[in-house]
Amino acid sequence: MQAPVQDAITVAEEQEKWLADAMALVQHHAFFMHRALDANNLRDALKFSAQMLSELRTSKLSPQKYYELYMRTFDELRKLEIFFKDETKRGRTNADLYELVQHAGNILPRLYLLCTVASVYIKSKEAPAKDILKDLVEMSRGVQHPVRGLFLRSYLSQISRDKLPDIGSEYEGEGGTVMDAVEFVLQNFTEMNKLWVRMQHQGPAREKERREKERRELRDLVGKNLHVLSQLEGVDLDMYKDVVLPRVLEQVVNCKDEIAQYYLMDCIIQVFPDDYHLQTLETLLGACPQLQPTVDVKTVMSQLMERLSNYAASSSEVLPDLLHVEAFAKLSSAVVKVIEAQPDMPLVGAVSLHVALLTFTLRVHVDRLDYVDQVLGACVKKLEGKGKVKDSKATKQIVALLSAPLEKYNDVVTVLRLTNYSKVMEHLDYETNKVMAVVIIQSIMKNNTSISSSEKVDALFELLKELIKDSEGAPSMDEIDEDDFMEEQNLVARLVHMLVNKDHEEMFKILTTARKHFGQGGPKRLKFTLPPLIFAALKLVRCLQGHDAGDEALVSPKKIFQFLHQTVEALSTVPAPELALRLYLQCAEAASDCSLEPVAYEFFTQAFLLYEEEIADSRAQVTAMQLIIGTLQRTYVFGVENRDTLTHKATGYSAKLLKKPDQCRAVYACSHLFWLEEDGGTQDGERVLLCLKRALRIANAAQQMSSVTRGSSGPLTLFVEILNKYLYYFEKGIPQVTSNLIQGLLELIGTELQSENTAQDRAVDAFFASTRRYIQFQKQKGDDLAERYSSIQVVSPP
Repeated sequence: MQAPVQDAITVAEEQEKWLADAMALVQHHAFFMHRALDANNLRDALKFSAQMLSELRTSKLSPQKYYELYMRTFDELRKLEIFFKDETKRGRTNADLYELVQHAGNILPRLYLLCTVASVYIKSKEAPAKDILKDLVEMSRGVQHPVRGLFLRSYLSQISRDKLPDIGSEYEGEGGTVMDAVEFVLQNFTEMNKLWVRMQHQGPAREKERREKERRELRDLVGKNLHVLSQLEGVDLDMYKDVVLPRVLEQVVNCKDEIAQYYLMDCIIQVFPDDYHLQTLETLLGACPQLQPTVDVKTVMSQLMERLSNYAASSSEVLPDLLHVEAFAKLSSAVVKVIEAQPDMPLVGAVSLHVALLTFTLRVHVDRLDYVDQVLGACVKKLEGKGKVKDSKATKQIVALLSAPLEKYNDVVTVLRLTNYSKVMEHLDYETNKVMAVVIIQSIMKNNTSISSSEKVDALFELLKELIKDSEGAPSMDEIDEDDFMEEQNLVARLVHMLVNKDHEEMFKILTTARKHFGQGGPKRLKFTLPPLIFAALKLVRCLQGHDAGDEALVSPKKIFQFLHQTVEALSTVPAPELALRLYLQCAEAASDCSLEPVAYEFFTQAFLLYEEEIADSRAQVTAMQLIIGTLQRTYVFGVENRDTLTHKATGYSAKLLKKPDQCRAVYACSHLFWLEEDGGTQDGERVLLCLKRALRIANAAQQMSSVTRGSSGPLTLFVEILNKYLYYFEKGIPQVTSNLIQGLLELIGTELQSENTAQDRAVDAFFASTRRYIQFQKQKGDDLAERYSSIQVVSPP
């Protein structure tokens, strides 16, 4: 066992032993005191009670153990008080008793007995209460040992609290005035505080921590005096302002003790009424800069501001009073003075004061943005020259300062009006700045806040710059966790959809502003941030579709498509070719819907260039061709020449895919490019049939290659898929797709399925069976289509 732990156990055991011995002696003397009381023997009762009280002279007990001993003797003194009261009924005067107990040999027992008799004396009203109380408080000066003196004066306070000459009290008048009562309590408080502070300076320096602990255990003895003052009916606002508060604060400031100053300031704030604090705010705040530098002033002032804000929230009638006394101005001034008075105050303390002031402001003056900005500005002044704050506790308080307006207003747009908000945020380190930026975006999402002007977007993105671009002090991209980075950038991408304005010109300005900021984000960010910006621009194009806007207009479809072209081009250099290709195709379709053939053609051209130069992976090529073919099929703006060029490119690239099955599927998909059902759309049956036949040849080649490599024919899925394409066009009425061609393909598939070299595949068998059932169903419908299907013979394989 370590030595300090062993020492602590030894001390605790000694304390228990000393307390037990003292308790035993108290019980012993109390026994004989009771016998004397029962025999109505006053002299012996006083002798044994004095011996009992002499045990309180011990210096061996800690304050906690001394308190237990005190409470034991206190119970006995209650019985003694009853005896004194009975003595007066037997003809002895209180004045005689008061004189008699003063003959006790030791001063401490004498004063305890004196207080006990005084309780009966005051009740009898044989003498004015004020004279007896004054006598007691003066004579108590005779005990200057801190612990003994504190408990003696605590006893005096306890026996006198219901006997003070307060307004409406039975002791008022001849017994004194409320001023006498106040003077008595203040004098007792002053002396008790002096004793309490003196404890700090008794004993060796190495026991300082133990003494501080003991003092904190005794603080309530001193604070009870303030509670008594607050309960006096005669202590109205005027008396509190003119007498009580100045005297108490004088003692607080002059004692120059950290523990006492903090506790007593807290007591003042807690025990006296809110309206008293409001009317004496300047006086109370004036004491704060005079406190010791080590006092936790920020907590004291925070508690005061919290009480005042709760008071304001309790009734609408309070706010005018707050405005009348200029509470905000006084609190702001006090915060500045406290910080100036304590140049060594840690940064966390200064920022905490501003957090408390801001909390008060947001609760009491929520509609005064100028007040909120003023608090932030004061914090900026304190942070000037400190650069990025590295202290974690101070950083946490800055985050609390920045979060408070967000939580109160639930509207980032309102926060953006605070000119000092961004200046405070600049002092956060990179990681914390990012956290704060995420909080801002989450607030926007949670409250569905729309950012509706380019100026606000510019201001917002300045706050979010740590997420949007690399800044000084940021780690390299290789050091950033990939998952965290993706989550942050996806959050930024979601933010784009909150940039909304129904005015088309302003919306275009918003998009341009956003792109300016996103453009500084580096390649890794662009693939997250630019796509939602592109889709927002496409949405704007759809809104403008059909509007007659000339080339000179501030916003027109052509200008937006220029914006889109530049934006997707920036994305293609990331590189993110597959994503860029998809977006080029989206833009091409939008341009087609706006009847801008040259623009649509240019977007398709860029998509094909990306395909040629950047997309090398075979799977990516297949996906890209499917997208190109699908988009080209949905565009109807092209003339014959441009469409032929694009469809030729698409079919050519389809036939050059690496794998034969991919070639086959891409080629038969190209057949849709030659049969568009829209009015004026291309309808070329010959080229449709050409695509289908070419796909069939490719499928046959794939079958033969399978036979060579595996020793058996591959699955017939491709043939069944092509058969279904033939059926599609057959139903569309394309003359070139005849029933004979379908019949031949059915027989071909049936023959191949019966071949011994064909690998069995249940999925293919089910697919072909389903196709045959479909043909049979169409034959039995009894309409025009059934007549066309009638010549096709469906024979089930054996």
